[in-house]
Amino acid sequence: MPENVIANFEFAAAGAEIFLLSAICVILLVDVFLRDNQRWITYALSMLSLAGAAYVTAKYGTDARVSAFHGTFVSDPMGNVLKLFSYGAVAVAFLYSREYLQRRGLFKGEYFILGLVALLGVMVMVSAGSLLTVYLGIELMSLSLYAMVAIDRDSGIAAESAMKYFVLGAIASGTLLYGFSVVYGMTGTLQLDELAVAVREVGPDKIGLIFGLIFIVVGIGFKFGAVPFHMWIPDVYHGAPTPVTLFIGAAPKIGSFIVAIRVLAEGLDSMVASWQDMLIALSVLSMGLGSLVAIAQTNIKRMLAYSTISHVGFILLGILAGTTEGYRASMFYTLAYVIVSTGSFGMILLLSRQGFEADELEDYKGLHRKSPWFAAVMLMFMFSTAGVPPFLGFWAKLAVLGAIVDVGLTWLAVAAVLFSVIGAFFYLRLIKLMYFDEPTDSLEIQAGGAMRMVLSANGLAALALGVFPSALMEICSRVLP
Repeated sequence: MPENVIANFEFAAAGAEIFLLSAICVILLVDVFLRDNQRWITYALSMLSLAGAAYVTAKYGTDARVSAFHGTFVSDPMGNVLKLFSYGAVAVAFLYSREYLQRRGLFKGEYFILGLVALLGVMVMVSAGSLLTVYLGIELMSLSLYAMVAIDRDSGIAAESAMKYFVLGAIASGTLLYGFSVVYGMTGTLQLDELAVAVREVGPDKIGLIFGLIFIVVGIGFKFGAVPFHMWIPDVYHGAPTPVTLFIGAAPKIGSFIVAIRVLAEGLDSMVASWQDMLIALSVLSMGLGSLVAIAQTNIKRMLAYSTISHVGFILLGILAGTTEGYRASMFYTLAYVIVSTGSFGMILLLSRQGFEADELEDYKGLHRKSPWFAAVMLMFMFSTAGVPPFLGFWAKLAVLGAIVDVGLTWLAVAAVLFSVIGAFFYLRLIKLMYFDEPTDSLEIQAGGAMRMVLSANGLAALALGVFPSALMEICSRVLP
């Protein structure tokens, strides 16, 4: 094939990444010359960039798996779907965050630019065909998130959270990179498709490969926030400004999922017996600690942080099954979690106002009397997160439980159901406060019409996709044949 044809093909495969990177550079230059009252231009350009990236992904997306740039970059249907969901999650996060940032003097270009750079890191991870590309994507995303957590320079809590996140993240990145280096030393390749073949030739039971695998699982566990590598999640979720917490709970979770799929399910698939046992331990610990500790929380951001840890355990259930059905279920759960998590944190932003963060459970007392509709929207999110039928979260949990039962891990499914029942307590407690307690104030919700409309659609999506779950399930089945 002529070199110019190969180059054109490769640029088309990475068209969305190239477009977004170019857009970030343009936004950076434009933002330098804007006054504070003109920052809406940065916001508008960021949203246009997301729309443009979605268009490029849809236009140049492939129906089959293809490799580019000497195998370091992969374009496949699964990657296209995850990218499109990532664009949507980031766009919704930007929209939910706008009014909050304006009220607190944080409506600056840095939030949107760092968010787009973090999204670019997620996109690189989604299309990674090499261990080196995986690592570059992780670092691009992580470095942006560290800065976003500390975006409120006047907040000591945010600065402390960012430092904790940075230090622990650096340790985890070093651990992951060391694991990659050990695997490379044993197999002689960094490309994931070649790695899968090389591991079979070397032998999946080699002590060197298992040693490297341990470090890789530790690194992936940190990026997920799985126990016992969860220490950063409660502090970061609580200490960061709520728009940043919302962002961290959206697209980066898709990045964590795809890293596990690319590295474990594709590159190290023949070592499934080894990493399955490790993921079982992480999953049980995450579901258990997340469900139990969340009960003691009075701050809703910390409660949702431990809820996230519990959900990570459920996502890992599908992956550790080691089957195509398990990977589909895990992908379905991840997308469902992003939809519901984005809405849950969006409700905090909706109710917040100048001098009032709406991040304590007590702040939700009597919400039904002040705003019956948004109390119902929050109820949809909480029921979905708890796994109550017919909401989206119920089918997500059912899918991963079915995947592990199919591989003979019935005891693990029973444990997951038990922890899910325990976890339902703190979601129902919030609903009880909204519907059965007296409100602490009579102030009206101050959010604008755009946020109200999108948040309402977000809540209805959690219900509609629960009533008709086949729509999302078919997408996962189609891209993971």
